Amino acid sequence: MLGSIGSLLAQAAAVEDKLTLDSQILAEQFYFFTVVIMWLIHVGFMAYEAGAARRKNIMSTAMKNILTIAVVTPTFYYFGWYIYGCFEHGGPAQGHAGPDPEFPGFCGATAPWADAMGPNLQDHISAVFFLAFLLFSWTTGSIMSGALIERVRLSAYLILTVLLGSAVWIMDAAWGWSAGGWLTTRFGFHDSIASLVVHGVAGAFTLGVLLNLGPRIGKYDIRGRARTFRAHNTHLTLMGLMLIFTGFYGFYAACLVIQSTIFPGWLNIYLSPTTLGAIAFVITFGFAGGFTGGWIASKGDPFWTLSGGLAGVISVSAGADVYHPSLAYLLAASGGMLAVYVGLWIERKLRVDDAVGAVAVHGFCGFYGVFLVGIFAGGYPTGVNNVPTSFGGQLMGMMAFLPLAFIPGYVAAWILKKLNLLRVPPEVELEGLDMAEFQQDFFPEFERVPETIVLPTGEEVDSATILLDDFARVTTNGDRADTRTLR
Repeated sequence: MLGSIGSLLAQAAAVEDKLTLDSQILAEQFYFFTVVIMWLIHVGFMAYEAGAARRKNIMSTAMKNILTIAVVTPTFYYFGWYIYGCFEHGGPAQGHAGPDPEFPGFCGATAPWADAMGPNLQDHISAVFFLAFLLFSWTTGSIMSGALIERVRLSAYLILTVLLGSAVWIMDAAWGWSAGGWLTTRFGFHDSIASLVVHGVAGAFTLGVLLNLGPRIGKYDIRGRARTFRAHNTHLTLMGLMLIFTGFYGFYAACLVIQSTIFPGWLNIYLSPTTLGAIAFVITFGFAGGFTGGWIASKGDPFWTLSGGLAGVISVSAGADVYHPSLAYLLAASGGMLAVYVGLWIERKLRVDDAVGAVAVHGFCGFYGVFLVGIFAGGYPTGVNNVPTSFGGQLMGMMAFLPLAFIPGYVAAWILKKLNLLRVPPEVELEGLDMAEFQQDFFPEFERVPETIVLPTGEEVDSATILLDDFARVTTNGDRADTRTLR
């Protein structure tokens, strides 16, 4: 009798071990394929920005996106991931045991010399989880990249994207996008799919850079009115946005924790229960609502209609694990509309030349998304301690992240500007970065047509005279960034 019981217990233990291994391998496959899908986000960003650039700057714009991967990958491995694991309360106060009681060894496991940060037959999760966060880091750099096109030095951009992608955003994530972050455990801060932590932070950092970088030559007339540069290929830009939207399904999925042997099978980043279907509902209705809002606010402008879809999803991402689809649609529509209004206000009133509207779409809507959670999901228990989400807690997160994102971007760009390393020389900008960097036209089979520019009155004219006049004014004034206020 006792022998039979012992045999049954041994069989049960063996079955449990197999189920655990099966669950781990399933999770490993899940995160691997989310990473593959998220690559489409960066394919999309490259197409999106190249289409928005003028013909003379296409390849230099594309190369920024490619080299983002080249510089963020090693830096995130060597110190970015360690920041996430060990700085949930500002630093590894308990050594490498880590401050998070749910994962007592997580801090040490994120160090580049840890066993988990290389081939390990006993660990099916650490590598793919790291890679998912690495793709998030690339996304922050790509958000900034589009705003700076056609005048930023490549070397300056790479320095800034390392700072943003491997230090700034991941510190925010440690504080407010982890089960043990101080904003989560003390204030119930809730940003389920990273409205603020990824998008809002990248947008605020980008604004700090743009204030130092200044507008493109010819962007504003003598009275400070905004002109519009004709995009090289609007179809390519719209296709890039659609690829980004496709990749967002992988982004959303990678923000969840899969536990196939425990009900309900899925947890959000704070280890609160949810389902994959819940977030799929919200992302789909978010796109639909955002398209609607962008189309209405822009009166049918193709660029802002699709950008409205992105703004809509970002606006509902913070509460994607709890929102009803109908609520998500309405909130996303409001986000898509606000992105248009804020983007035009930034361009025309602040006179900040954000080439793709990144500050409005990602920055403003990222903060807006967290703000909405405080209103529509107040009281929802967040994290393993079930700390109630509150409007005050959401505001605390916004107040913490805004200076943490904006100040490093502004200061780093200011230093690069003072060293004359931030922006290309005016004559290079006028000629085009492709010819200056690569000494070739990447469309030699096509005749180069005259470049045009749209005046504030709506009239489209040849840009040569305008650019040359503005070039003379810029070189006479000496400080390109200050011309934003001189006109």
